[in-house]
Parts: sequence; C-alpha cells; structure tokens
Amino acid sequence: MAKHTIGTTVKLADGNEMPIEGLGVYKMTKEDELINSVKVAYDAGYRLFDTAQMYGNEAAVGKAIKDLNVNRDDIFVTTKVAEDNQGYDKVIASVEESLKKLQLDHVDLLLVHWPINTHFFKTWRAFEKLKEQGLTKSIGTSNYGMLHLQYLATKANEMPVVDQLEVHPYLSQQAMVTFNKENHIVTQAWAPLGRGRIFEDPIILKIGKAHDKSAAQVILRWHLQRGDSFIPKSVHPERIKQNADIYDFELSDEEMKLVDSINKNTRISQEPEMVYEIGHQYPHG
Repeated sequence: MAKHTIGTTVKLADGNEMPIEGLGVYKMTKEDELINSVKVAYDAGYRLFDTAQMYGNEAAVGKAIKDLNVNRDDIFVTTKVAEDNQGYDKVIASVEESLKKLQLDHVDLLLVHWPINTHFFKTWRAFEKLKEQGLTKSIGTSNYGMLHLQYLATKANEMPVVDQLEVHPYLSQQAMVTFNKENHIVTQAWAPLGRGRIFEDPIILKIGKAHDKSAAQVILRWHLQRGDSFIPKSVHPERIKQNADIYDFELSDEEMKLVDSINKNTRISQEPEMVYEIGHQYPHG
C-alpha cells in the first residue's frame, strides 16, 4: 500500500493537484478562533482550507492565511458561490468580492454551493470564464446529484472536477461516489464525520478499539480508503491534530465492509433536489 500522509494529494481531471484532506470552517464565526484553527491545522500538515460566501468568514480566512505568512503555492483555498449570487454577472461580481475578502488574487477551487434551477447554465458559464481569467484554478460543484451533473453536461464546455457532497458512514452515497469516479470527478465529503452523530456507533467504537484510534479517526480512515477527499471541521486544536493522524493504520477489507454496513441514507442537511426546485435552502432539522 502506498504510504499516505496528511500531505497526500489527488490529481484532478484538469491536471491540478488537490490535498485529499483539508480543514472545513463552516460555522466558525469567531475570528480569533478561526485564525487559531487555521494555524494549528497548518502546523499539523493541512494545506487545504475550505470556506464559502454563505459562511460569512472569508475575511477571517484571508486574515488567517496572511498570518501564516507562507508561499501562496503552499496552500489550497476553496470557496463557494451562494445561491443569491448565482447568475452570470452576480457570480463574477461576488467572486471578485470573495477574493478581496480572502486577500488573494485567485482561489484554487471554486464551487457552486447548491444546484438551483434558475441561472443553472449561466452560473456555470461564469465559472468557466473565471477559470479562463485565472481567478480560480479549478471549478466544481457542491451538492450536485447525478441528474444535476448529467443536465450540466448537456451545455458545459468543461465539467466539474470536484463534487462536494454530504458523505459519512450514515450517508455513504456509494452510487454518487461511483458515478463521480466514472466521470473523472473527485468526491469531496463535507460533514465527513456526520457532525458527531456516528461517534457512539458500536461498530465504529469496536473498530477504534482494535486500532487504538478514536471514532473520528476510524471514520476518516474509511473515507481515505474508499477514495474520498474530506474536510473535517473542528475548532479544537487536539481534534484538528487527531483528524490528521490517520495515516499510520489501515482498516481491513472486513472492517471497511462493516463501516459500509451502517449506512442509513439519512441526511443531516438539505435534499439537493428540493433546493434545486425551490431555488434556495430551507429550514431543516
């Protein structure tokens, strides 16, 4: 088996490299906490930092990156365009605004945050234009299901290289992961730990005990071995470090199957098809 480390990258269909593991900053609203989390993560070997217009913390991420004082090529930054900013002109203007907040001249990956039926193709055309202009190196989608991607393929000049989805052992999305793989799209798991709901699962705990690893480490190792990219979120330094410490053990085929077996097809978040139809997210859970 190839020796993976926290610095392991995956080659995207456009030729760019993306770290397999990154730090998600969803709901990190306290600037000092976010800046500290990014620093701890960088020191622990993380190089991918994932934000979004919707999170309202791009400026804090920009400050955190500036504080790191490292070579721009040494980090990989993702942001996502919110539903309200979809449509050709709005996408362009909002991404320019995001770059100002991030204090960057480009992002490494730009994602459409949710599929919505309005401006569906115009939004993507703006993404292709931004890539052409060098304001983003790669373009992708988030929460796009099979039908959304097949529909996009009817008019896109280039397809997404990443599809970021809610994926965890209770929502394994195996059909989507397979579909993405067949179409040269990397599946990146958001909420890869299921927001903590799976930590008490007896199967996960049993496997953790066998390897002397935490539930979170077992779950992230499962993601790694099935070929997902993943962006666990934490503001706790110890957990950030622990989430990076998954490269010195391996789950057996039997253990992988056991984790696969606890899939319940249950979502923490919204149903993408519903968001697509109504054009925005809705109160959920």
